[in-house]
Amino acid sequence: MNPVVGLLQQLVVTRSVVAWHAVRERDPFARLNRAEGRRDPYALYAEVRAAGEVVPSATMGFQTASHQVCREVLRDRRFGVQAKDGPRGDGQMSLLELDPPDHTRLRRLASPAFSPRALAGYDERITAVVDGLLDALPADGPFDLVAGLAAPLPIAVITDLLGVPDASTADFARYGATIGSALAGPQSLAHVARLVAANRRLGGVLTDLFDLRRREPGDDVVSRLLAAEGDQLRPDELHPLVMLLLLAGFETTVNLVGNTVLALLDHPDQWRAVADDPGLAAAAVEETLRWDPPVQRTLRVASVDVELAGTTVPGGSKVLLYLAGAGRDPAAFDDPDRFDLTRVGGAEHLAFSAGAHYCLGAPLARLEAVTAVQRLAERFPRLERGGRLRRRSGTVIRGPVELVVGQPAAAVAA
Repeated sequence: MNPVVGLLQQLVVTRSVVAWHAVRERDPFARLNRAEGRRDPYALYAEVRAAGEVVPSATMGFQTASHQVCREVLRDRRFGVQAKDGPRGDGQMSLLELDPPDHTRLRRLASPAFSPRALAGYDERITAVVDGLLDALPADGPFDLVAGLAAPLPIAVITDLLGVPDASTADFARYGATIGSALAGPQSLAHVARLVAANRRLGGVLTDLFDLRRREPGDDVVSRLLAAEGDQLRPDELHPLVMLLLLAGFETTVNLVGNTVLALLDHPDQWRAVADDPGLAAAAVEETLRWDPPVQRTLRVASVDVELAGTTVPGGSKVLLYLAGAGRDPAAFDDPDRFDLTRVGGAEHLAFSAGAHYCLGAPLARLEAVTAVQRLAERFPRLERGGRLRRRSGTVIRGPVELVVGQPAAAVAA
């Protein structure tokens, strides 16, 4: 099928189904994908949780915002990302739409680049990138935190890891951000046009990158993947895998940095604590991952009939896991709606998923976000909201696309 036609069909069908079930059935998932859910998804997660641990959904099969149930499903091999014997996805999201053994094989190829040992040497590189970006920000005027810090940081890091030449990083950033914006589906006809164009152009950039690294291999992820082509990696798997690493390396971190700074500035006492002790940056990042994570939900499919929290989930049924809702579950966290970077105890958050699909890039995302928040607090200790906040239009990934901040003139003079 022509990709434009497919995206247009998805747009029309999705909007029609969502509108019907949001208005007539009051289905929380459908309402999440409308203005109500974009404003405050957490009220809808609480509504799901109040209805039960596993709640039927007219659009998705079952849904849950229970921390215990989400954790159980993510770790249970009877749940996968594909329907058993069902159609495989289009392959564009690689590991995200594969179950073992293919998932295991590809993950094994990519994982060495994101191991703690491999990332140990990246501390200085990330700090240098952050400092360079902060140097370019105005000390005496407002600036957009996303455009000035949160977005360029992960692009610089992931393109370096992949072996992308400097001349192509701007193209990767632009096209990758457009494609990443479609994780919840196309939003409009104009969005469809941008997606098709970005996918085509990014495909060309990737082809050029593969040609370059075949001629001039280096110490980077793409060179290592190309060396594994054959028995370990099929040619048709290379493009989707690198595409996923690019998108995941960008989308998680840009929104984690944005959400963390936004949460801190909306709780001025918490920001002052970090400014007084930048070592608290790690705690701030972890609390944000629980309280307002970048990835809000994920989907699993039961391969067989499964008894889940007293509910029978038939084989082939979808279960929508509200990871962000699990982070606000009062059964797992005390006073869960309170943002508190001094929080102790409670369950482990699920912001990076769990089980076989635990986020491969979690250590890198944490390292980037902690470094960004720590250095920002050191350089801009009197930072505050200074203008417009504009959020992403999608609801799978949550974060600001524009966050204007600044320091009071008196603070700069001091």
